[in-house]
Amino acid sequence: MPINILMPALSPTMEKGNLAKWLKKEGDKVKSGDIIAEIETDKATMEVEAVDEGTIAKIVVPEGTADVPVNQVIAVLAGEGEDVKAAASGAVSAPAPKPPATAPASPPQGASPKAEAPKPAPSVAPAQASAPDRAR
Repeated sequence: MPINILMPALSPTMEKGNLAKWLKKEGDKVKSGDIIAEIETDKATMEVEAVDEGTIAKIVVPEGTADVPVNQVIAVLAGEGEDVKAAASGAVSAPAPKPPATAPASPPQGASPKAEAPKPAPSVAPAQASAPDRAR
């Protein structure tokens, strides 16, 4: 079964990266730990290692491509003993991630709208401490 190689998140906040360079080409055999590509973020260029063994069946995202979303398929790896051409022909790029919904879903028909949020309590000025009377 073909193994999808996805654009990695190289930091917790990374959403997109640039595929700077492929260090392996289609037809190359790779083993776990081999450096297969270089990814650029806004802060650094990092090497991407293969996590599985097999043959690069298809490069889906060409080198030099900017703004590749995290978790998008960038290549397909044919596993050991797998037909490389069959794995390559089955390669389909991952759909672009959906943007988060900005508007809340409308309530079902016939449902009453939710009550308004309670209004904040009126602010009360702190009582001023009276100074002891020192007139003697």
